Amino acid sequence: MSQILATYNIKGGVGKTSAAVNLAYLAARDGARTLLWDLDPQGASTYLFRVKPKVKGGGRKLVRGKSQVESMVKGTDHEGLDLLPADFSYRHMDLALDSTKRPTRRLARVLAPLAEEYEYIFLDCPPSISLVSESVFEAADALLVPLIPATLSSRTFAQLREVLISQEAGGPRLLAFFSMVDGRKRLHREVMEQLAGEYPGLLRSFIPAASDVERMGLHRTVIARFAPRGRAGRAYEELWSEVRGRIG
Repeated sequence: MSQILATYNIKGGVGKTSAAVNLAYLAARDGARTLLWDLDPQGASTYLFRVKPKVKGGGRKLVRGKSQVESMVKGTDHEGLDLLPADFSYRHMDLALDSTKRPTRRLARVLAPLAEEYEYIFLDCPPSISLVSESVFEAADALLVPLIPATLSSRTFAQLREVLISQEAGGPRLLAFFSMVDGRKRLHREVMEQLAGEYPGLLRSFIPAASDVERMGLHRTVIARFAPRGRAGRAYEELWSEVRGRIG
């Protein structure tokens, strides 16, 4: 059975896509059959993997079970790593889900036929608290939550924890880590220390604010393919090792 890992945060611009793309690549590089589903209508993961952002029939048919998900999966340039692309129709995913029975279970049902095919399935999620995110919480085994070390991070992380606590028992594990860290900034150091004290379960690994992360868009590939020995490349290696250890 697949382990389903969703990169998620209520806020945008915190490094969800970078984490999803790089960690999925590292999982596949380690020999695990891996799939990434780009749920964000902006399609950043799809762009980075050089795949056309198009799903035949759109998101509505997919979540209503009118499309065969297996036929939508595309290969990438990386061995063992496949992509279920974004589609601009995903901007209406909430409406599509709301028109189904048991809408919060629909994403899990979409992925069910792929459970034996892949060891890991990553979900690159749009930033929101919505029916889509509730469906992600239902489907995922773990949420990978990047946190920028800024004052509001504590508030948004607390909000997310409250939402998850309100879910039924057996929800996803919460694996949060710091992203876009600038160790030269006193505020970053203070916020990281504060949140680590408040939430001892935070991952120790963090992703630095590094130019290599921004250069992914230029190269349209993962960091390990153009700067594996840089700070960001090493950081994602450490993060994946820690995540893999936590999820078993």
